[in-house]
Amino acid sequence: MLLRVRITLPDRPGSLAQVTRVLGTAGADITQVTVLDRGDGRAVDDLTVYCPEGTPKETLVKGLHGVEGVTVEGVWSTREAPGTYPELEILKYITTAGDRALTTLVDSLPVLFSADWAATAAEHGVVYASWRAPQKVPLPDSVPARPTAATLEGGLHVIHAPLPPLALTLLLARSDGPAFHRIEVHRLTRILEIFLSLPATERSVARQLRK
Repeated sequence: MLLRVRITLPDRPGSLAQVTRVLGTAGADITQVTVLDRGDGRAVDDLTVYCPEGTPKETLVKGLHGVEGVTVEGVWSTREAPGTYPELEILKYITTAGDRALTTLVDSLPVLFSADWAATAAEHGVVYASWRAPQKVPLPDSVPARPTAATLEGGLHVIHAPLPPLALTLLLARSDGPAFHRIEVHRLTRILEIFLSLPATERSVARQLRK
């Protein structure tokens, strides 16, 4: 199984090697490392880790807590294929998706961001939601001016993003793992900017809303 592990660690040579040894002892193999932040002698890393089925997350957390200076921000499941460029693949599919451009984007975002579900909504309610979305999507009361990370009541972490040209908003959510990092917000912002700039996007969404 694939897990995402977010840690804060000392930004010095050898720190990641200690983490790698601990994870290896627990039977886990690091397949990808993404540096989210660096500064003041600390780094925030997202590790994509392959573990044998049935490996308790608690085993990884306990081992990492034993590494001096390491803080575990979260451990949660991921479906993202490491070592690829998934944004480019998804945007390629969207350009040829026709009327399914919006649904292709919404279905893809949870995989891209190791999240649980995504949904889009208009004034009258939810337009489309990915398959893991709850029956009643918890839409925030107000729409932010730009994509914004927040934690809703009950601990649900979200990025809430306006889609002004389409008169829609988008919600990306995960209940397991840490809050969305500002780098993840920036990444989603760029994906949405490209999506909204595609010539066929507005036409395809308009046709879908008329159905």
